[in-house]
Amino acid sequence: MISKTFTIINPTGFHVRPTKVFVQAASAFPCTIKVENKGKKVNGKSSLSMLTLGIAAQDEVTLEIDGENELEAMEQLGKLLTDIYE
Repeated sequence: MISKTFTIINPTGFHVRPTKVFVQAASAFPCTIKVENKGKKVNGKSSLSMLTLGIAAQDEVTLEIDGENELEAMEQLGKLLTDIYE
């Protein structure tokens, strides 16, 4: 298992569109993906769960990945967490 913390730079936070992109990318990996914000941890492959985190700009979000291709998943999903979406 690996984990890393990322700071959200999108000024509007992690709303529906970036959540959809993140979940689609996460679902392509066979590993377990958990996302934590402010002490609440959810399944990173579930849009509804991700939206319940209420991720806002400048939040520090921890990504935990366990299983096959975890390093590749961390690189790709970490980039999605820090990209700016319109």
